[in-house]
Amino acid sequence: MTQARPRKTVFGLLPWPERQAIAEALRTETVGGLVLLAAAVVALVWANSPWSDAYESIRDFHFGIPALGLDLSVGHWTADGLLAVFFLVAGIELKRELVVGELRTPATAALPVVAALCGMAVPAVLYVLTARAGGGSLEGWAVPMATDIAFALAVLAVISTHLPSALRAFLLTLAVVDDLGAIVIIAIFFTSDLNLWALGGAFAGLVLFYVLQRFRVRGWWWYVPLGVVIWALMYNSGVHATVAGVAMGLILRTVRDKGEDASPGGRVSHLVHPFSAGVAVPLFALFAAGVSVSGDALRHVFTDPEPLAVLIGLVVGKILGIFLGTYLAARFTRAELNPGLAWADVLGLATLAGIGFTVALLIGELAFPDPAQAEHVKAAVLIGSLTAAALAAFLLRRRNRTYKRLYEAENRDEDGDGIPDCYQTDAAPGRGR
Repeated sequence: MTQARPRKTVFGLLPWPERQAIAEALRTETVGGLVLLAAAVVALVWANSPWSDAYESIRDFHFGIPALGLDLSVGHWTADGLLAVFFLVAGIELKRELVVGELRTPATAALPVVAALCGMAVPAVLYVLTARAGGGSLEGWAVPMATDIAFALAVLAVISTHLPSALRAFLLTLAVVDDLGAIVIIAIFFTSDLNLWALGGAFAGLVLFYVLQRFRVRGWWWYVPLGVVIWALMYNSGVHATVAGVAMGLILRTVRDKGEDASPGGRVSHLVHPFSAGVAVPLFALFAAGVSVSGDALRHVFTDPEPLAVLIGLVVGKILGIFLGTYLAARFTRAELNPGLAWADVLGLATLAGIGFTVALLIGELAFPDPAQAEHVKAAVLIGSLTAAALAAFLLRRRNRTYKRLYEAENRDEDGDGIPDCYQTDAAPGRGR
């Protein structure tokens, strides 16, 4: 008689190498998230203080090289330049997930990919339905689709929850797929008039970047100038410049050759990730989150169809999309939930993913060129993200005793060898069977 195959466990114990890589990435994102949170608070206070004129003057101050088409405001430099660094790191993380992480096989990729796709589709649909019902513009359908992993992790740090590593890894993978979806949407739907010569030059630069990687050429003096040129050409092509960042991240090799201490992608991520999380994204937030929070501005969030659609998309759409996507993926693949967890934990995680701060603000700027309308949409993003954060904090704190028990079990190291005891049994991932 053929023995039935064991059912896959959702949010079970991660393989040890995967857990180490996830922990390092999340550590940087958590610290960066706290800086991001501080930057957003400073932006809001500054923009609503007697010194708001100084804030706007700095944000709108132009500098650069006009002859190269790079005469940008400080706000645009942070959105088009610094966020390219953010997307470079996102591209490297996506490549790592595709090669050695959760996305390397269809079986492990199904859950986060389905959850992420549903978490993007449902908010977009709710936006369209809400905006159309109110007679508003449909241009902002992509605004509530993004998840901000740094902000979400900052919330976890603030509420001091002991969320198990598998749930944190799922949140990270979800955000990685989300970032890929965002960059595809930006590239396709928010591309202005194309300059084919500049686009061809950017593509040629990416091919050269690939060739240098293929032939194992080392040295930052090759890649940094080439990366800047690719970014500048991409910006002048009419395609949003952040696409250059994610493209270079996807090209970088993430598997070590024999004798290498780290892959090129690993080295770049180790060097650049702290700058991205601690400087680039907070500076973008500083000059993007400074919106008016007066009574009149808040009234527009709840009465104008576009901001209201963004708010509903983030708070309701993200929760429904990710929760239903996770549930359906688990049922379709006949997977069973980790016995120590409940579907209420997935609901809390889905609520946390409703924090759509950084990329949502970026898409809001692209979708609504009118400054007044963009301000109202940004206010909706802020309110929606704060609402999702508050709901997630409530839901996750209620279950923190369970999380603490699981956290202690998966980190117990009684022999003091630096490897948790749960990884030294035949039942550990990658051992025994």
